[in-house]
Formats: sequence, C-alpha cells, structure tokens
Amino acid sequence: MCYDVKTSLEAQLKRAKRNQDLKAIEEIVEKLGPLTDLPLHHASGFSHPEVLIYTNQDRFYPIVATWGLIPHWVNNVDQQKKIWNSTLNARVETIFEKPAFRDAANEKRCILYVDGFYEHHHFKNNTYPFFIHRKNNEPLALAALWSEWIHPEHGGTIHSFSIVTTVGNGMMAKIHNNPKLKEPRMPLILSDDMEEQWLSSHSDFEKELKELLNRNDKVELEAHTVGKLRGKNYAGNTASIANEVKYMELETNGLDF
Repeated sequence: MCYDVKTSLEAQLKRAKRNQDLKAIEEIVEKLGPLTDLPLHHASGFSHPEVLIYTNQDRFYPIVATWGLIPHWVNNVDQQKKIWNSTLNARVETIFEKPAFRDAANEKRCILYVDGFYEHHHFKNNTYPFFIHRKNNEPLALAALWSEWIHPEHGGTIHSFSIVTTVGNGMMAKIHNNPKLKEPRMPLILSDDMEEQWLSSHSDFEKELKELLNRNDKVELEAHTVGKLRGKNYAGNTASIANEVKYMELETNGLDF
C-alpha cells in the first residue's frame, strides 16, 4: 500500500528540469504551483491532495491532479465520492483487469515524484510509522495511472491519479508487516531508464510491463521511524514530521532497519 507521502514542488520539478527548459520551469512554478497543495510534508491519500503529475501525453510538462483516480465512466457525484477512496492505489498485478484501471493502464500512465513515503510497522498490537526515501535523497519516481473526468454538474475537467503498487522488497517486507494483508506492498518505484518505458505510448504495453518488472534497475532505499501519523499526537503537515523518532521497544527487540 501507499497511502501517505511527502512531496515538495522541488521534487515535482525533477522531470521538468531534466528537459532544461527554464521558461517552462518558471511557468510551472508561477502558474501550476499555486494550484497545488504543496509542500506536503505528510499527506494522506484520503485527503485527496492536489499535486503535479507527468503524463504520457506530455513527458516534461506536468498537470495538476488529485490523488484518487476517478474513472472516466463515473456518471454522477455520488458514484465519484464512493469510488474515490478505493482507487488511491492500483495493484500492478491487476491493472489490466480491474474496470477502474484497465483503460488508464493501456492509455494513461503517469509519474508522481515524491521525497519519500510513509508506511506502518506492526509490533505487539501497536503501529510504528516509518519514512522511506531514496538513499541519495533524490526524489522517487512513482509509477501511477491517471484519468480525465468531466464533472456532470459544472462540466469542468478533473484530473486524478492512482499510485501503482507491487510486492514489497526485502526491507519493505520487514516494515510493512500488516497481519491483515497476504503480503507486504510498496509503490512501484521507477529508475530513470524505467521512467521512459513507463511513459511510452506503445499500444501493447501489457507485454512491456512484464519486461519492465523483471529489470534489475534497483533504487536504493533507506528508512527510519518517525512520530505518529494518526491520532492526538499527530503533528500535522509540518516540516519536522519526517524527522527520525526512536522507539525504545523496537530497538530493544533488535528491530533494526
């Protein structure tokens, strides 16, 4: 799963800067930045924040989109509200099968850049949040799917997205140990080379995806525990939320991540 992220405008400019179009970067900052909820030191997908995504229609100029994919076939607001919270994530194993994601998997793939993401570890009936980020502190490129939805009441276009998840790697298997789940999950993280393949416009992408998932392009991650992300002790969307917080009960039981 991936329901909590940290992302900044600086992180979300990563791909635009790769194109070295200074005028476009300035325009993104001035025109699109104010339309987002950035910076998000911690945001839950259930709050449906507005961020920037890079789509397969324009690889270097982002659009503003809300987290929680709204399929184009949703025909009323009640249906939209009902489906919104269930499309924050899309399991990569079934994106070509599920009605909510099938069209997007074939035609509308995108990338969300984040500084890192949060996940909870379960230990003795308590949960402990971890912040996971790239070892070199560069932004993470998360594979995602997007959609365009026409609001039936005012006719406006709403862009939305879902983060694609995959089976957790060795480190995530230790952290994401929710007993209610069959296996650990994590967002599908793309290396620089994998980004281009993910945004490709090839019609038979389902076959390409299997090749992409078998690649050995590893993105090195590291993690540390942070303060509570839920409940009365939650500090909110503050810069210090991702700072390391030690839990003696984890350390004394040899849970070293």
